[in-house]
Amino acid sequence: MGYGKKIFQDAMDQLEARKRAAEEAAWQRQRDFAARCPRAGEIKWEMAQNASQIARAVLGGGDAKSAMAQLRDRDLALQEEYKGLLAKEGLAPQDLEPRYACPRCRDTGFVDGRMCQCLKQLQRSLAYQALSADLPLEKSTFDTFSLEFYQDDPRACRQMEAVLKLCQRYADRLRPNSPSLLFKGKTGLGKTHLSLAIANKAIEKGMGVVYGSAQSFAVALEKERFDRADPDGPGDTNAQLMGCDLLILDDLGTEFPSQYVNAALYNIVNTRMLAERPTIISTNLSMKELEDRYSQRFASRIMGYYGTVEFLGSDVRVQLLKKRRDHN
Repeated sequence: MGYGKKIFQDAMDQLEARKRAAEEAAWQRQRDFAARCPRAGEIKWEMAQNASQIARAVLGGGDAKSAMAQLRDRDLALQEEYKGLLAKEGLAPQDLEPRYACPRCRDTGFVDGRMCQCLKQLQRSLAYQALSADLPLEKSTFDTFSLEFYQDDPRACRQMEAVLKLCQRYADRLRPNSPSLLFKGKTGLGKTHLSLAIANKAIEKGMGVVYGSAQSFAVALEKERFDRADPDGPGDTNAQLMGCDLLILDDLGTEFPSQYVNAALYNIVNTRMLAERPTIISTNLSMKELEDRYSQRFASRIMGYYGTVEFLGSDVRVQLLKKRRDHN
């Protein structure tokens, strides 16, 4: 699950805080019980001593079997006495144990070396929060995508209805090895909205999603190129872009051009293609412009591997602005 190391570390930090809080609360309950019932502490000490004697009996030879039987009987008697003291206080043994948020992994995030569902869910929630912090994720759903902005142009309306259905099917069937898509069209036609709608569905499926503009990724890549020793930096952007389950690269072509960024973007696209990880790229550029801007090799990767989705119509943002002006 390619959420990136920051999301993973944040999730582990939260689990550790939960675990610590549960154990501290249990310790406080134990202390309160011991304060009300001093005999309980004595029993715990006697049980520990009894366990040591059992170990010595095992190693000591002689009539170990008889000695161990007596010690086990003593241990059982102490346990029963302890339960009786708990019962007088209206408590059960589990009342003094830590109340972990996830009893399955005891808030460690792992069960038998495998990631627990609670850690997966926590990463999913943190990923959603991270995406939602700067993006209208809740508003950008398939249900809120309106075709009314395309009705003045019958051809555009038919095309955008087909685009909406295609994106819905893609999101419903989305898997870690799904095909990649190229969203092409002018500004303000809904490319970002539908990309975010797919991101919503991907997060619901537990996939690690990285979403951003080509410009923001270019800035991060350039910064990390010259500042890899920064301990407080956001991490290896290049590795995160290549390793996430779904990469959504918005507004390709708007970033400041440089040979390094162009090479890094090609490497990301090529690596994800070879690993069969889905990528969604949106751009205002034509295929010829992509070839001129990046390289023939880059454009051929896109043309040969990505499913092209054409967006038609008039700028929705301009239409909304006009409506607001007319309304006022």
